[in-house]
Amino acid sequence: MISRYTYGSCIETGAVPEKPEIEAGALPFFVVDEEQMTLTYRMAEHDRVYGLGENLRGINKRGWIYESKCTDDPNHMEEKRSLYAAHNFFVVDGSETFGVFVDYPGIVSFDIGYTKMEELKIQASDWNLDVYVITGMDVKDIVKQFRKMIGRSYIPPLWAFGYGQSRWGYRSEDDVREVVKAYRDLQIPLDSVYLDIDYMERYKDFTLNQETFPDFPDFVEEMKKENIHLVPIIDAGVKEEKGYPVYEEGIEKGYFCKKEDGTPFVAAVWPGRALFPDMLNTEARNWFGDQYRFLLDQGIEGFWNDMNEPSIFYTEDSLKAVMEKIDTYKGKNLDLDSFFEFQGLVGGLSNNPEDYKAFYHDMDGVRVRHDRVHNLFGYNMTKAAGEAFERLEPDKRILMFSRSSCIGMHRYGGIWQGDNKSWWSHLLLNIKMMPSLNMCGFLYTGADLGGFGADTTEELLMRWLEFGIFTPLMRNHSAAGTREQEVYRFGNTAGFRHVIGLRYRLIPYLYSEYMKAALRGEMMFRPLAFDYPDDKYAAQVEDQLLLGNELMLAPVYEQNARGRYVYLPETMKMVRFKEDGTMETEIRPAGHQYIDVELTDVVFFMRPDTLIPLAKPEQCTQDIDFEHLELLKFVQNEMASYEYYHDDGYSKDYENSEHLSLLFSTTEE
Repeated sequence: MISRYTYGSCIETGAVPEKPEIEAGALPFFVVDEEQMTLTYRMAEHDRVYGLGENLRGINKRGWIYESKCTDDPNHMEEKRSLYAAHNFFVVDGSETFGVFVDYPGIVSFDIGYTKMEELKIQASDWNLDVYVITGMDVKDIVKQFRKMIGRSYIPPLWAFGYGQSRWGYRSEDDVREVVKAYRDLQIPLDSVYLDIDYMERYKDFTLNQETFPDFPDFVEEMKKENIHLVPIIDAGVKEEKGYPVYEEGIEKGYFCKKEDGTPFVAAVWPGRALFPDMLNTEARNWFGDQYRFLLDQGIEGFWNDMNEPSIFYTEDSLKAVMEKIDTYKGKNLDLDSFFEFQGLVGGLSNNPEDYKAFYHDMDGVRVRHDRVHNLFGYNMTKAAGEAFERLEPDKRILMFSRSSCIGMHRYGGIWQGDNKSWWSHLLLNIKMMPSLNMCGFLYTGADLGGFGADTTEELLMRWLEFGIFTPLMRNHSAAGTREQEVYRFGNTAGFRHVIGLRYRLIPYLYSEYMKAALRGEMMFRPLAFDYPDDKYAAQVEDQLLLGNELMLAPVYEQNARGRYVYLPETMKMVRFKEDGTMETEIRPAGHQYIDVELTDVVFFMRPDTLIPLAKPEQCTQDIDFEHLELLKFVQNEMASYEYYHDDGYSKDYENSEHLSLLFSTTEE
């Protein structure tokens, strides 16, 4: 059951396409303090709190304070309170079980046992919000109700489930050719190469560097003949430059965000001085979406949106103030306090909260200051693209994912988990985020495998890929100035070939699970506690995940580890794929146990009476045979079965019953 409670005058976010009627009674579960603008729930000692999508810390969110504030900050450490997204849905599971969605476009704080261990307190920046309370049979039922309410998750093309190689630093056609050739020569599967900002002319959206990409349509076609899709980046800021058509048209038609005095708001990002399209204005959003035609017409079939929190390096006003302040330090003896103040001046320029109060949106005739609707910007940038694709390529699935997001954007694209680091802790964070993201409608998601910032290691990349072969978005991405981390640059190319090759064997299963989860409003990835609610040990496990109804994953995520402890809630079959191409299986009893996992081993567990389809190894998704499949099974009782979804991966007749078939087996042989 879903109940809606409204406070103040709400700004329409688009998160809920068809809203239920407003309830007249009091908000259940919470104490409402309208003066302090807070909602407070008293938690029982063993209550668990799940959700909040892309966020920090554990699967159980209890014990910290989180902010829904889309922020460009790659240092995802435990002390942080927000990342690149604002996903305001959570479920309390314990003495009472219920879900809450705070439909609000500004900053929201979720104090979940931080200030007071027994209190869950929600506070918004102002008192204009919709609060949805969802009750049901259990956590999975509540999540399914919520997912139905917010609408179907984005569905990408099949090729987007292949392995992608990315780097900030592919500066020319020849750089891309070198990458593709290396993968193909070593017979390591690959489906896509991502183009970061280097492909543009001086970092201008919807342009091409004619010196380094002189024949782009021909190059796109050349790559397609290699079964490689090129996926260019699009940034939020439009360069201020006379003669640049996107800028000129945006200025002429008034499509950019404005300052209080009505002049265009100018901030610095990649190209220097830049303007932000007013993504919250329907006409401006449609205009920006139509700009994607420039690359679609050249054969591009996938994009990734970046810097759309929006990220701000500085504004000229803030830069001037800092420079003036720096001048006052000349000749001074800097003590402890003044030195740290001085040190923080430049660092405080980027993403300064005051800058987000300095510009406005025209929401179809209503003027709104940006900070009140901050979390809607990235969502609406991706919505601009998604709506344009429906107009420009109505019969084709176009790949789209974004860095910044909030609930509602899940209908238009996926997300990657932001600019992470090559840290073991971020591999673990990647694992823990998957169920929370699924809860909030984001199914097409994954992290920068190996880590974006800092220098990765061969071991870290291998272990990260061993988990990444199960995530819908599987992309290796790294920053300029870091160690090059294409897998062929490391010693054990055979090991990487084996791991990535297994991904392609799993794609029939992974794609099937994705499509069923999208069409039915379910989760691909779940904590053990969701399926084993009466198991007190399962509730404590945060480094293992259930995938579909068939698999349990227990990734290795610690340096130098050649195994790990695993908890099995029931008897399961352990499956081990080895580098030499062999597969080993073993029936394991329920309980706590240690398993050996060599560096190139891929190990997962099958639940009783299940099976999964496996394809023959291939070099790209185009060549996968989805009809003649091997069945990997665990028959414990009379029969193992699997509901298999398969379509052409490109068209949009998703609901066709002919796409579903039943696979089954009565024997282990």
